Amino acid sequence: MTGSIQMKTVGLVGIGDMGSGLAKNLLKHGYQTTGTDLNAERMRAFTHMGGLAVSSPSEVGKNSEAVFVMVMTGDEAKAVILGENGLLSHLPKGGAVILSATIKPREAIEIGAAMDGSGVHLIDTPVSGGYPGAQAGTLTMMSAAPTEVLDEFAPVMDAVSANIHRVGTKPGDGQTVKACLQSLIGAQFSATFEAAALAAKAGVPGQVLLDVFSTSSAGCGVVDNALEKIIDRQFEGTGSHINTMHKDLTISMDLGVDLGVPLHTAAAAMQIFHAGRSKYPNGDNWACARVIEDIVGAELHRKAAK
Repeated sequence: MTGSIQMKTVGLVGIGDMGSGLAKNLLKHGYQTTGTDLNAERMRAFTHMGGLAVSSPSEVGKNSEAVFVMVMTGDEAKAVILGENGLLSHLPKGGAVILSATIKPREAIEIGAAMDGSGVHLIDTPVSGGYPGAQAGTLTMMSAAPTEVLDEFAPVMDAVSANIHRVGTKPGDGQTVKACLQSLIGAQFSATFEAAALAAKAGVPGQVLLDVFSTSSAGCGVVDNALEKIIDRQFEGTGSHINTMHKDLTISMDLGVDLGVPLHTAAAAMQIFHAGRSKYPNGDNWACARVIEDIVGAELHRKAAK
């Protein structure tokens, strides 16, 4: 652990694909970590790795100086932060809610307004890097809070992140940057899915496509990882459930409506993810490629069929 040595107790609400990675790295860096989740299996796994599992956000708050909130929706974030058994009324003065979930910017603004005057800080800091980044402690954070607050809580954020970008000072600033990022990532995903189906129909082996893409100017972590999953036919259980990206693209599109910005490519990506989620509701992001493969009647495998 670097920086200030006073902070020892950290909390976590939400111990799923992303939250389990946060927990792993907080414990690795020596923080006493208290957490809660609605899923009993996740709670058992958290206890096994050394965390203290409790039954409510209020208990997390009582045991913590800072709490990461890694839930799915803005309504869930509001409930665990502001609700009757929420964090706000139980965290100590000077403590912080570290909002690492991706929600609508206006929802983060609403949470910040409700917390104003409470003596508890809000750090609006959605993350990028997915399941691999969470598990490795290499997430990118888009952090918004006053400078002195970010300075104070930098050590605990460093425990889970390799890149912390200070993108603003107000609630909603972090979520706005994340919405812009997800509009781009969604487009990268959907273009990869279409290119994979095109190659499959043309009879190009998946390994050939991966070799070319990964060494070209189009190659990047998003494209390379998606193509790896497609050619190895790994469409479930990879830690990147389709519901999350579908939700994130909805947020991007919603922000576009609020600001009057046309998002033509993000809209196309949104429809591809909507189709994937409709046909393969238990799938991960890469399941979208299967929808296009189903249409063209060809599948992309690492090796060409003999």
